[in-house]
Amino acid sequence: MKAILTFFLCLLITFAESKVELGVDVFFKDGHLSSLKNQNVGLVTNHTGVNANLQPTADLLQQYATDFSFVAIFAPEHGFQGLSYAGEHVEHSKSKIPIYSLHGKTRRPTDEMLKNIDVLIFDIQDIGSRSYTYISTLFFVMEEAAKRGIRVIVLDRPNPMGGKIVDGPMLQENFRSFIGYINVPYCHGMTIGELAKYFNQEYRIGCRLEVICMRGWKRFMTFKDTGLFWVPTSPNIPESDTPFFYASTGLIGELGLTNIGIGYTLPFKVIGAPWIKAQEFAKQLNSQNIPGVKFLPFAYRPFYGLFKGRDCQGVRIVITDYGQYKPLTVQYLLIGMLKSLYPKEVGKRLALIDSKAKDMFCKANGNEEILSYITKEKYIVWKMISFQENERNAFVEKREKYLLY
Repeated sequence: MKAILTFFLCLLITFAESKVELGVDVFFKDGHLSSLKNQNVGLVTNHTGVNANLQPTADLLQQYATDFSFVAIFAPEHGFQGLSYAGEHVEHSKSKIPIYSLHGKTRRPTDEMLKNIDVLIFDIQDIGSRSYTYISTLFFVMEEAAKRGIRVIVLDRPNPMGGKIVDGPMLQENFRSFIGYINVPYCHGMTIGELAKYFNQEYRIGCRLEVICMRGWKRFMTFKDTGLFWVPTSPNIPESDTPFFYASTGLIGELGLTNIGIGYTLPFKVIGAPWIKAQEFAKQLNSQNIPGVKFLPFAYRPFYGLFKGRDCQGVRIVITDYGQYKPLTVQYLLIGMLKSLYPKEVGKRLALIDSKAKDMFCKANGNEEILSYITKEKYIVWKMISFQENERNAFVEKREKYLLY
């Protein structure tokens, strides 16, 4: 009995030692608050800015604001509470601190917003894909802070897909936009703090930057491995593994080829349409033997969105090995197989795409070539998967000096 108790005690100790401490926890635990003395502090955050005990960073700053002044909150897309304020000015219900939206008409903090601010703290959970706008907001905040000599402190958080997945195309300059502002692969495998360092140096922002690192995070960890609580980063990223699937089907959604689970209970985790034959589709996808993934025949009926109320067949994506899984590889395989098996239906869907949707797809992809492959060529899968492979490999080497873990 004693041996068994000792064994379980060792397991508990191991678990406690491996639990990840977030940048926000390290910040308040290790005395970094003293660096804010006599400063006016602004916080860039939203509902995901919480510590390991789910206490909001905004509330913690308010609680400890004795030697400094907490004067403003800045919220990204989806707003401070996970809603989209689109430029509205609102008040924090607890602290009465003004909240400025950095989404909508005003995506960069203005002179008026930054008036008298000495330090900006950034604490937002990202999902690891270039098209997710939180990292564009970080870039804009750093640029505007650098212009005014404002110090920026980034409280680091895990990349929920881990730190090893580097997949998908780079960003071409002419497709730079809010849904893709920096030239990194679609899946970059970096934390928000590592990206801040990358931005500051590679884009010569010149920001007075400090990154508060996590403790215990390893590059192989998915978010589930961290032992932390997941807070949905936006309405359609409800679970900690959803970022993998966002990067696996989101571009298909931009084209409107199929439903991708938006409007159903499995956002980004399924793809389906009334004209797909689930068994056939799954069999052909599985025959490609893509590492780390299986495709399960699946039928569902969307509650809203594309094909609302109609019976759809397709597949559910099942990740069998997170270490080998490549989201963009899976996405391009799905597109190619749809085109091979259902050319008439895909042709009809592509014919419906207007110039605005095409532009959004190219901005999300970061290039025009992928759309050209899809619309003009017959055999496209491996062309898309291998597209910009050399550039991706060069990025992996370049990013090495910015990695904190």
